[in-house]
Amino acid sequence: DREYVVKDGEVIIVDEFTGRMMFGRRYSEGLHQAIEAKEGVKIQRESITMATVTFQNYFRMYDKLAGMTGTAATEAEEFFKIYKLDVVVIPTNKPLIRTKYQDQIYKNEQAKFRAVVREIEELHNLGRPTLVGTVAIETSESLSGMLTKRGIPHQVLNAKQHEKEAHIITQAGRLGAVTIATNMAGRGVDII
Repeated sequence: DREYVVKDGEVIIVDEFTGRMMFGRRYSEGLHQAIEAKEGVKIQRESITMATVTFQNYFRMYDKLAGMTGTAATEAEEFFKIYKLDVVVIPTNKPLIRTKYQDQIYKNEQAKFRAVVREIEELHNLGRPTLVGTVAIETSESLSGMLTKRGIPHQVLNAKQHEKEAHIITQAGRLGAVTIATNMAGRGVDII
């Protein structure tokens, strides 16, 4: 439940950055077949890669290249070195209202998640909607189990629930809502 899921007798890769299932994608060099054997599903023939191209070389195929992101400034040197592109920082329309908090360090993962559950419970009791991001399906499900034990109602959004994504997102901004999500509910998702 980290790198892949088994669904309908098939091994499906989960994108590590978006948390979404990548239907039709397969690991190469026999790895996918090994996972299929391990999971006891039908072993498919290995797909053959006819050609590959790096992102850098792919983008160089274009005569004109531009983009926009909130994080390009940290990679300005790389953009210039690889693509001969300058990065321009556009100031915010309004002053930032974000508060930066100090890092919190814990002795182990168990202590960290106990603290996370305590904070979720506090926010839930105040009626504040809470979105908790996790990097893996198994982490989202583990946290869900901890919340269930504490009697905290919540929704889980990961690659296993992708069919319910729209519904879960529409509920995430409601009073006291708690949503545990992999990167599926990350950038570009509007929660109202």
